[in-house]
Amino acid sequence: MKEQIFEIIKAAIDELNEELEYEELEQVTPDTPIFGGDSGIDSLSLVRLVVEVEAGVSEAFDAEVTLADEKAMSSRNSPYRSVATFTDFVLARVEGQHS
Repeated sequence: MKEQIFEIIKAAIDELNEELEYEELEQVTPDTPIFGGDSGIDSLSLVRLVVEVEAGVSEAFDAEVTLADEKAMSSRNSPYRSVATFTDFVLARVEGQHS
């Protein structure tokens, strides 16, 4: 399931980056930064990415998950820092739907 979520996130980033052309998003790996720090996307692009991933997760797992909420946005260790942290965050939300 984790690999499938990674692929959903990677596809969403690839689609977003066709328009944005961020150099650091050209080769998506678990270590790729998404949001925050010196590199990564802006907040509007983050919202677009989250919406795309929610749609992909809904389609792949038949699970309605909310990936942008107040807790996640204000979390000290943001789940949006990198592809790996976002993958783990999405996985936890999907598993929460199926438990």
